[in-house]
Amino acid sequence: MVLPLRVAAPSVAVRLLRVSEERAGAEAERKVLGDEERTRHGAFVRAADRDRYLVAHVGLRRELGARLGLAPDAVPLTRLACPLCGGAHGRPAVAGAAGERLHFSLSHAGDLVLLAFAPVPVGADVESHPSAATTAETAQVLHPDERAELTSLPAPQRPAAFARCWTRKEAYLKARGVGLGEDPAVCYVGTGDRPGRPPGWPIADVDAVDGYAAAVAYAE
Repeated sequence: MVLPLRVAAPSVAVRLLRVSEERAGAEAERKVLGDEERTRHGAFVRAADRDRYLVAHVGLRRELGARLGLAPDAVPLTRLACPLCGGAHGRPAVAGAAGERLHFSLSHAGDLVLLAFAPVPVGADVESHPSAATTAETAQVLHPDERAELTSLPAPQRPAAFARCWTRKEAYLKARGVGLGEDPAVCYVGTGDRPGRPPGWPIADVDAVDGYAAAVAYAE
């Protein structure tokens, strides 16, 4: 499923997969996974986690292969160096020269897998709306202005607003390659209808399905 972004971002392509709909097809194509992917897939204890991982990574390889003119199992994947510490746990990427012209990001939650592709560094995140208790607990790690925005909302609206904020924040941090190695309270992305805009990194909300929030961020 091709998803619309809520702002103009013509260089970013976004795809949404439903695990429940793609599970059988992904199982038939599991041979396209690399050795490390097979190991990680087999390490999951819960069947739901294995299914989500399989759909996400088979779908990713299928999309990357189509864009690069390669068979899915021939797409060379690697990890870039972390910009914070230099370790080999930065953004996942296509290895070699192809990785300079095609960047990607992957996220999954519940029954959804979100994939994003762009000619510039990109990050994507999808989350299900949390419970009220989880919202109240996790909100403490947000930017002070985001915490204030949540507090000002009626209680029933806070989980959706938190999910909106968190997907923006994760997408931004993933696009930069730092992930949650950086304190999520540092950057402001907002909880309202329009995302904040960290310098050099536009953020766009993605129309997902009811009960979920999704966003992408990309280098300007």
